[in-house]
Amino acid sequence: MGRVILAARGFFDDHGPGRLARPGPTFIVEPVADNRGMTAKASEAYAAQALSGAAAAGGSTDNRGMSTEQQGGGKSGRRHRRDRHAGPAPGVSDNEWLKVTGMDLDAQGIAHNSEGIVVFIDGALPGEEARVKVVKRKKQWEKADLVALRKESSQRVTPRCPHFGLHPGACGGCKMQHLAPQAQVAMKQRVLESNLWHLGKVKPELVLRPIEGPAWGYRLRARLSVRWVAKKNTVLVGFHERKSSYVADMRECHVVPKAISDLLMPLRSLVESMQARERLPQVEVAVGDQVTALVLRHLEPLSEHDAALLRAFAKAHGVQWWLQPKGPDTVHLMDGDDAAELAYTLPEFGVRMPFKPTDFTQVNHQINTVLVGRALRLLDVQSHETVIDWFCGLGNFTLPLATQARSVLGVEGSQALVDRALDNARLNGVSGHTRFDARNLFEITADDLVALGSVDKWLVDPPREGAFALAKALAELKANPREGFTAPRRIVYVSCNPATLARDTGLLVHLAGYRCTAAGAVNMFPHTAHVESMAVFEWDPDWKPREQPLEIREDVDAGAVDDGASDAEETPAP
Repeated sequence: MGRVILAARGFFDDHGPGRLARPGPTFIVEPVADNRGMTAKASEAYAAQALSGAAAAGGSTDNRGMSTEQQGGGKSGRRHRRDRHAGPAPGVSDNEWLKVTGMDLDAQGIAHNSEGIVVFIDGALPGEEARVKVVKRKKQWEKADLVALRKESSQRVTPRCPHFGLHPGACGGCKMQHLAPQAQVAMKQRVLESNLWHLGKVKPELVLRPIEGPAWGYRLRARLSVRWVAKKNTVLVGFHERKSSYVADMRECHVVPKAISDLLMPLRSLVESMQARERLPQVEVAVGDQVTALVLRHLEPLSEHDAALLRAFAKAHGVQWWLQPKGPDTVHLMDGDDAAELAYTLPEFGVRMPFKPTDFTQVNHQINTVLVGRALRLLDVQSHETVIDWFCGLGNFTLPLATQARSVLGVEGSQALVDRALDNARLNGVSGHTRFDARNLFEITADDLVALGSVDKWLVDPPREGAFALAKALAELKANPREGFTAPRRIVYVSCNPATLARDTGLLVHLAGYRCTAAGAVNMFPHTAHVESMAVFEWDPDWKPREQPLEIREDVDAGAVDDGASDAEETPAP
């Protein structure tokens, strides 16, 4: 092939996955399905039961002042508005049983109708046969809702949470509760492998066993929206609805610790009783090893009445209140500068990491502990070696590395984070051989790498945008070597976006002189479509350039892939 285009597409919110701007690259699991031999009538009844979610639990209130019981009729009801924009007239897909062959990064099943049109089906799983209602139709693709099943995947399970589903008002915090956790992990592994091949044209020499942990109660950070619904004289606190920007009517959540789930209803009562209830848009939750912090975003100064209510709530529920009157830099502890601090530990390395509730830390502390351990074992740092930790943040990898290496340089884009990382290094007694540097890592050049000097190994842990500039600089130095600079012998790359990892892998393998010796998925966010992963790159002294030119671009789109699509098929755009 004469030309490869590598793409980055589909970004997620820092505090959890969000909806992709368009249907994303797809992934396939070998479907294991049973055929129940249901009649059309029986299958419609089955689908109605499977998709009803919390509807059977009674009417819930949305933040437009309507209960779900009211939404079925009336000129102001949700269904009236939906009927006015009811989507396209029935077509081929609406009248066929569609075979689902894959699933995309938005957890939509993928099928092809008899005319070859790709159909993205909300709620369908690979291996199933489904009847659908098309809600959006374009020339090359359609979006549809699941209506009925006549062949169900054996990996379909009953969602634990009553707020999960396709019903109006369903919570959008999770996308995969209807899929068995083990199958979710297998799909995420397939996402990683598919992206590496279709975007980076690379197959790792070894596929690592996925890192996984508890499927429930794992999420120790969450950003909860708050809405006062004047028409119903009530408050909603929770994630956004699955298909809208409205706040879901949540009474429980199973991906956060039970203690946080149990706070949802008391938080609603608290905000309802506050004088500033219409000016409180958000509560952010951060859980440490011993402290739970709540950050209240308030758009006007709090009255003494409201401050007293917050203090009483903190005492009753054992939490800390932090206040955010403006931007993130205004966050401060409400009371008691000597209060216990948020922190998490990495016991394998004897490291304790204090953090503020709005700092970036991994949502899943249990998985993070395993992730750090595996990354350092794969990097295999020796006591005489030097290491750079790119995108170091507070030092999540830097400080454990400092317990093993001769010296470690942590590089981060924010001077404030660099200062905090240095404080953490001092606290953990490793500041003597740990340095930190603040610089824009999205604009780093080959000249910058030469100025920093040669080191033995790299740890790279970028945000969703990936580490394109770093990989590109290494490729430039491979093409035009500089005196005094030697590329790192090994790189461990921890990724939260498989598309940008694949793009950067293409640069490192095809242009910078590396082999991809291993890669594997990390299930940091069970029940969501979010894919974390890691890859290992080894310097190849026998590397040879490709015979044909290779073009790698930073921000072009990638094609969706499933077992009914060719490598060259272009992903549909809405």
